[in-house]
Amino acid sequence: MNPTSVDNAALLSTIDRVAMAFSRLKGIREGLVSAGSTSGIQFDEWDWEVGVGLYGFLRRAISTDDQKALQDLVAWYSSQIQRGLPPRQINSTAPMLPLAILVQHVDRPDFRALVEDWAEWLVKELPKTEDGGFQHVVKERLNEGELWDDTLFMACLFLARAGVLCKRDEWVDEAVYQFVIHTRYLSDPVSGLWYHGWTFNGRHNFANAFWARGNAWITVAIPELFELVPMLGEKDRRYLSNVLASQVRSLKACQRPDGMFTTLLDDPSSPLETSATAGIAYGILRGVDAGILDSSDRIYAERALSAVLARIDEEGVVHGVSDGTPMGHDLDFYRRIPNVPTPYGQALTMLLLTEVLLERGHLQ
Repeated sequence: MNPTSVDNAALLSTIDRVAMAFSRLKGIREGLVSAGSTSGIQFDEWDWEVGVGLYGFLRRAISTDDQKALQDLVAWYSSQIQRGLPPRQINSTAPMLPLAILVQHVDRPDFRALVEDWAEWLVKELPKTEDGGFQHVVKERLNEGELWDDTLFMACLFLARAGVLCKRDEWVDEAVYQFVIHTRYLSDPVSGLWYHGWTFNGRHNFANAFWARGNAWITVAIPELFELVPMLGEKDRRYLSNVLASQVRSLKACQRPDGMFTTLLDDPSSPLETSATAGIAYGILRGVDAGILDSSDRIYAERALSAVLARIDEEGVVHGVSDGTPMGHDLDFYRRIPNVPTPYGQALTMLLLTEVLLERGHLQ
């Protein structure tokens, strides 16, 4: 499929289906609720999976001026907050990024107060590793002394945006420092690709896995940081621009002729992975728009777009998305992760389709 041959009406119809499927997802393994049986966002857990999903859903809602979707977001957050939020950690921070953006579109002082309080907690109370990195604490375990590439998207983008919203420059500085320190330990200086994790307890990168979705978090997070923090300093922009450009040079060499990326980027025999493909394509387009990447890199995003579109069914479910992936201690661990419908697979696809329509001038 040639992506330039897909007209805007078809893309708008597709993104609406993907958004509807996100709303109908009850849980990671529960599938979709029956069409028309209920309304609003059905995912009933406050954690990273839905946090990423909410971000993609919000970006689409803002770009299409979908007021119902915005109200669905308000209703979901209100319900979750009223019920009581889970303990704070890296993954439970993910829903805070869309909330920090949503407060600029709705009059909810309670939402803004939560944003400010949570950002202060990240800086003051989240456990830190050696060199002051954000320890990748999750609900299952503390992961003492560990840095994961997921952290930049799940927590640091939120902290940066909260710093802008609340006029707290020290929060922005901390978020940027986390990008720097994670680059030091997770970015491979030879290829520019990112390892999934690093531990100071033994000082190694676990399985030395160039995990595709983990790399997608980085391809997305760097240009996203540039937009979320318009006043980012020139030295930080220059440094992170080169980090992204180095990564994308290798990502282009890892892309299959059909546009897909594999779960392990440097292992073409590992399973195909749609969420990583969508995320990398979105990040490349954002990088081009930000002036970080050359416009000729768009062709790689276009190939990925074709591959992703081919994996969306009639109900809008994005297929070929691997389940949540803890730290692997051998490469076979990554090859064995099963595929399931997920909020983040829907979200990364919504982000990609939204960006394509924005570039075509078909959205605001």
